[in-house]
Amino acid sequence: MLVLQLQFLLVPFLISIMGTAQYTMQDAALMNYIDRRFLSLEKRLEKCNQDILDYVEEFRDFSKMVLSRLAGLNNYKAEVKSEVDNLLTRIERAQRDIDYFGSITDSNTCVEVHEDLVKQQLFEEAEEKKKLKLMLNASCDHMLAGIKSLKIVKKTGDKHGSWMKDPGKKHAKIYLLNGSVNNVILEFANLLTFMESNHTLRARRVTLPFPWEGTGHVIYQGFLFYHRYGSLNEIIKFNIQKRNVTDQMLLPGAGRIPAYQLSPSTKIDLAIDEQGLWAIHAEPETGGNIVITKINHLTMAVEHTWDTSCNSKDAEAAFMVCNILYVVYNFPSGGTSRIQCVYDVLGAVNTYEIPVLHFPKRQGSHSTIHYNPKEKQLFAWGDGSQIVYKLHTKQKA
Repeated sequence: MLVLQLQFLLVPFLISIMGTAQYTMQDAALMNYIDRRFLSLEKRLEKCNQDILDYVEEFRDFSKMVLSRLAGLNNYKAEVKSEVDNLLTRIERAQRDIDYFGSITDSNTCVEVHEDLVKQQLFEEAEEKKKLKLMLNASCDHMLAGIKSLKIVKKTGDKHGSWMKDPGKKHAKIYLLNGSVNNVILEFANLLTFMESNHTLRARRVTLPFPWEGTGHVIYQGFLFYHRYGSLNEIIKFNIQKRNVTDQMLLPGAGRIPAYQLSPSTKIDLAIDEQGLWAIHAEPETGGNIVITKINHLTMAVEHTWDTSCNSKDAEAAFMVCNILYVVYNFPSGGTSRIQCVYDVLGAVNTYEIPVLHFPKRQGSHSTIHYNPKEKQLFAWGDGSQIVYKLHTKQKA
């Protein structure tokens, strides 16, 4: 009886031990499986990292190859450009030779044709002058006779900059454009506000969407006209009150060399006179001589262009007064500025008889000189100083 009771007790115990052993074996198998999976994931991650390193190395090799080929292309481009330049030189020489041989083999018939051509050319030039007089106000009959005095209004800002009034508006606002590259205009209520010591606190700041280049910008009838920084010859028309760009244009031939040798940051110098908006620049094709262009400020279209005899060498600035260009020259180290080249677009003035005009009582240089036709004064920027020059004018002869 006792044996039966012990058997009855041992059977559940043994079953419990066997069940526990079975569970332990299952757990061990599960852990072994999980361990194998982790090892597999680690191997895949290692392979992925190695693939990434291989890709990075391949990309570096590819970048080096591309840069090397680009350098080769640049060299090839320079060689092609040199060959094209040489070809153009040879073509120009051949053209001159053809012109020369044509001139020495000229016949009487050719002379008669040439005379007809001369007559036709003179007729066309006379008609062109009539059109120009109609386009430009012929009643603008005064010219510069001298610079009477100067007034240094303030000294603020960088060595280069410009300041001005709007001759097309009745208000007395002053505009300051500091630096040869910037995109912020300071607008002052009047000259007294500008002359205050803490003037920048009283100024209205106008931020442009594109910065300007040089100091040759002008403000006329509520619009700022300026050469866009980074462009060859793009002129922007910006509405100051609405703060948006209303128009733009490309000025043919401009922007490749400075308008004035002593003001290298200014490639295009815009000017205002009694006739409206002008552009002043220099071109390599003219041997560095200054070119002036009349621009319609409403449509931003070129109306006419003149090649002048005024050279940009040793020039520091220029301005327009009543259809006449006045070019200001100086010494590279600075000195007394002087006007010694004048060009009348209508040919009504014998500019060779005009004496050299000196700027009074000042040694230095100008980065900007702009004429204000409303006040008959020059607004200049000289070595960080804002200057006003009063003018003496006379009737054109």
